[in-house]
Amino acid sequence: MDEATEIIDQAVQVMSDREGKYLTFTLAAEEYGVGILKIKEIIGMLPVTTVPQTPEFVKGVINLRGKVIPVVDLRIRFGMDAMEYTERTCIIVIEIEGTVNTILMGVVVDSVSEVLNVKNEEIEDPPSFGTKLDLDYILGMAKMEGGVKILLDIDKVLREEEIAELEMAA
Repeated sequence: MDEATEIIDQAVQVMSDREGKYLTFTLAAEEYGVGILKIKEIIGMLPVTTVPQTPEFVKGVINLRGKVIPVVDLRIRFGMDAMEYTERTCIIVIEIEGTVNTILMGVVVDSVSEVLNVKNEEIEDPPSFGTKLDLDYILGMAKMEGGVKILLDIDKVLREEEIAELEMAA
């Protein structure tokens, strides 16, 4: 197999890795999606215990059935304005790849929308904004009726050192 064929095979593999079911949710009127296999459960807001010396986007930790789980507010992580939590605000409990092993983490979102089955032909690469923006956490843009949904690679939303801090907080 020549080098060009190998590169094309890798590109096709990456593209087919993006196809699948996504849980969609809103943040500040934008729609996002996370691969359903990363989702452990969706819960309403629980009391969050703040942990000193953590980044601003880390809301703290919750006690979920005897397990301490760090909670991150995605609005703040993405540089959006914080907002008052409503009855639609919820925590999506996800599993991410930590520095040593997988960890459970809660992410606060404005509201959960639906589960969508996204096909390869509906997914485009994120646009290049001509700057050195770190967009590694965007898996792609799903073109759906009614707009575009930003598909997240939830393992890359936090940088390695931030994940290490979360592991210590939990």
